[in-house]
Amino acid sequence: MRAMLRRAADRAVAALVRGLFGLVRRLGPDRAAALGAFLARNLGPLLPVQRTTLGNIRHAFPELPAAEHARIARQAWDNLGRTASEYVHLDRLWDFDPDAPRQGRIRIAPEVVARFMALRDDDKPALFFAAHLANWELPAIAAAKHGLPAAVLYRTPNNPHVARDIVALRTESMGRLIPAGIEAPIRMMEALDQGLHVGMLIDQRFGRGPQVPFLGRPAFSNPLVAHLARRFDCPVHGARAIREADGGFRLELTEAVELPRDAKGRIDVTAATALMNRIIEGWVREHPGQWLWMHRRWR
Repeated sequence: MRAMLRRAADRAVAALVRGLFGLVRRLGPDRAAALGAFLARNLGPLLPVQRTTLGNIRHAFPELPAAEHARIARQAWDNLGRTASEYVHLDRLWDFDPDAPRQGRIRIAPEVVARFMALRDDDKPALFFAAHLANWELPAIAAAKHGLPAAVLYRTPNNPHVARDIVALRTESMGRLIPAGIEAPIRMMEALDQGLHVGMLIDQRFGRGPQVPFLGRPAFSNPLVAHLARRFDCPVHGARAIREADGGFRLELTEAVELPRDAKGRIDVTAATALMNRIIEGWVREHPGQWLWMHRRWR
């Protein structure tokens, strides 16, 4: 009976989510993002997680006054609301055309485009690390739009009906999707064996990983990218999106990151994980209102 009730509840929740997705879709990306930002900006600070949000910001920026901490938190809620509302518009957000006379919603510098093209044409696997900054889905879309054979690690929703809908949304805009879980490292190794470009977000807490410095405190961090780089000795790049004031996005892709190596010449997993976290820390400090401060990163 419990299983039947759970399945019925899952179907009901999925129907509600589909209805909300449909409504947000009809609003269009700009109006939907504005509505999501308004709701999140006003309701988010009333939630219990606001204590975690402000505590994280306070530890990262102890030199700033409380009013500035609150301002960063409001910006983070605004960004989260926009990102959630943009989710059903992933296919509409992308309008990058290097030959267009006017700049569109997506902005990519010529040297970054050249970097994507070089990766596409070198017939080698590569790894990408990213963080929950701005709209964090866009770097994966950028890879697919530039023709890179790619695979992306993602977290599967608990509701199987919602999970199918989410996968359908993402599959239209991204490459191969690898669900997070016990088999994820194997699937990622298979993708690299096949010459794919594999990406994942690495800025959330990973209790089985090494503790490395992040925003002023030791944080358990995900070493999977470093482990894969050590095993395959392939290049590793950082990718990020930056939300701009006019509603557009600037996408960046770093040059290959020179990862630390041990005395035997192999990639040092802990040191490499620390280096990638330092790079992400720099991104967060550059645009603190665009990071997901609500996550209990240091618990």
